[in-house]
Amino acid sequence: MADALGDDIVDIYDEVEIEDMEYEDGILYYPCPCGDRFQIPAESLAGGEKIATCPSCSLKIEVIFELDELNETLTDLAGEPISVC
Repeated sequence: MADALGDDIVDIYDEVEIEDMEYEDGILYYPCPCGDRFQIPAESLAGGEKIATCPSCSLKIEVIFELDELNETLTDLAGEPISVC
């Protein structure tokens, strides 16, 4: 769906702080109500993407984070140095 300006409108289920997500093998995860997990690659976040999707249903979440603190946040989540930007 698009608004009058032609911008895409994304129906967001929830907003989630990046610190509340799990990090594994370059992908951030968050539990979805359907039983699967929302997911978004860390590289996508570094590129400015903020929408994580669930592969099993149509729900989407917006990941809340500061781009200039992304590497530090990922390092904290992973427990080891991570650099994506």
